[in-house]
Amino acid sequence: MKKTYIQKLNVGIFVVMGLILFVIAVYLIGNRQNMFVKTFSISANFNNVNGLMQGNNVRYSGINIGNVKSITMINDSTINVDMVIEEKMVKHIKKDAIATIGTDGLVGNMIVNIIPGKGDSRMISSGDVIQSYTKIGTNEMLNTLNVTNENAALLTAKLLNIADAMADSKGTFGMLINDTIVSSNLKQTVNQLRIMSIEANKSMKSLNAIINTINFNESVAGVLLNDSLEAQKIRDLLTNLEVTTEDVKTVVNTINETIIDYKKGKGAVDYLFHDEDFVKNLEQSIKNINEGTDKFNQNMEALKHNFLTRRYFRKLNRAQGKKD
Repeated sequence: MKKTYIQKLNVGIFVVMGLILFVIAVYLIGNRQNMFVKTFSISANFNNVNGLMQGNNVRYSGINIGNVKSITMINDSTINVDMVIEEKMVKHIKKDAIATIGTDGLVGNMIVNIIPGKGDSRMISSGDVIQSYTKIGTNEMLNTLNVTNENAALLTAKLLNIADAMADSKGTFGMLINDTIVSSNLKQTVNQLRIMSIEANKSMKSLNAIINTINFNESVAGVLLNDSLEAQKIRDLLTNLEVTTEDVKTVVNTINETIIDYKKGKGAVDYLFHDEDFVKNLEQSIKNINEGTDKFNQNMEALKHNFLTRRYFRKLNRAQGKKD
């Protein structure tokens, strides 16, 4: 059965529409994979990619600039993510940029976000490895929140136990809360401490007033406090004074003992102090000695002028002169 013109037209339209859709699909896919623009490659190392897959978008300050080319496991703790970036963005991305992994919306695909650096660094070049920052994933946050909730529950239970014990007057705090006598004593103690604090403050003010009246530049106190040499001299003086005092005390004790011995003894000193006749005889003897000495001098002078002995005295005088 021969095809009619209408059928041929429909087939032609269908083929043309299919070709148009194919071209559009190829363009869209190629545009998404950056097949029709110039690109360059950069990479970043992560500890956890959080479900990132090949072909996911790469954004810079919220703008799509490329996609994930490949994900490679380097070792047990490092994953390398290779990204394809449009070449026109090379002048905007610096070497101090930081790559992070996030989500495209609440339930969207994972994406790589490149955050501009804060320094004044050079432009990035193809093959560079930029810094990365691994955010805490949802599972880690839920686990942390779960642990926090469990700890909060345990803490609440312990606080309830403490509150019950305090309500039953158990422990020091419970006694303070429920015992009015202890509370009154505590108030009195606090009041006494307040009074003591006030008195101490007054004493300190008085002491400060006394100190302020001292002339530290010219007074003895100022010299002692400020001049270390003078202070050392005062210390030496006090030490010497103490030693001298001990020596004087020893001498006085010795004199006292000697005087007591003199008063109690019966020797020559006691005899001289108490026998009046001996004193008179001693005075008369001294007087007789003085008179005898005068008479002896007169006799010697007479002998010097006697014609029998004066020659002898003259020889003595000449001999004495020669010696002088």
